[in-house]
Amino acid sequence: MTAPLDQSLANAMIDDAVRTAHPDYVAVLIAATGLEPGSTSAHSEELLREAEGRAGALLDGREPHELPEVMAWRQAYQSFGVKPREGRSSVEALLRRAGTGLPRIDRLTDVYNAVSVMHLIPLGGEDLVGYVGPPRLVVATGEETFDTVADGQPAVHTATPGEIIWRDDIGVTCRRWNWRQCVRTRLGDGTTTALFIIDGLGPDAGQRAQAAADDLMLRLAIDSPAVTFTSRTLAD
Repeated sequence: MTAPLDQSLANAMIDDAVRTAHPDYVAVLIAATGLEPGSTSAHSEELLREAEGRAGALLDGREPHELPEVMAWRQAYQSFGVKPREGRSSVEALLRRAGTGLPRIDRLTDVYNAVSVMHLIPLGGEDLVGYVGPPRLVVATGEETFDTVADGQPAVHTATPGEIIWRDDIGVTCRRWNWRQCVRTRLGDGTTTALFIIDGLGPDAGQRAQAAADDLMLRLAIDSPAVTFTSRTLAD
């Protein structure tokens, strides 16, 4: 289940300013082709239930930010001016919902959300067809555009100067590191080629990011037996 490294991963990069501010950060990028999209499957439903159970047992009455893996992200967000009430890392947001039920969206999103919760690490998935140029993790200047939905209507916002963003040649693909993805590259019913980004920060970041990557590929292949993967790790 491997393929030659494609250009989207070969030219992916982390800006030096991000590396300097967060030297322990590691990203694992996975390009997947031959995916079979669709609604929540029996497998993805089972996986979500497993993730909900693990989250409940792990938290056992604690708040998600009391976990060191989640607190590392709170501190990172605060370093570029985002308070918890304004935005949380994707893994904290999921953990806060696990007690009442993780969202059921589609089988690809369900799988990566479940893996994110089980490995306590932010993990996002995007349709590679929507990308123009390679993914880059940079500090925003404030000029980068971000297409989203506001009050049920399409909207275009701009990044806040100083926030850390994932972007391509067109604009922001994910604001506040892993807080909210744009509409242009989100997974859909026709997604067969996707980019998955695993953000490792905090205790044992590299080891946890790779473990999550391995688990994600294994789980995705259950509903997509013909899938092929290419991966690359970005670190110092």
